[in-house]
Amino acid sequence: MTIKSITARLNAWRRYRASVRELSQLSDRELSDLGLNRYDIDGIARRSAGF
Repeated sequence: MTIKSITARLNAWRRYRASVRELSQLSDRELSDLGLNRYDIDGIARRSAGF
């Protein structure tokens, strides 16, 4: 792995963690208003990060 690919993977992981953190802070009602539930958080965060 090159430094560039390691950096890209690290940045993707950071985006994933930030998305999980932000979505996890929402209440069940707020998630419902967005059409989501707690089980959706991981998948959404992975897509957001580009995994």
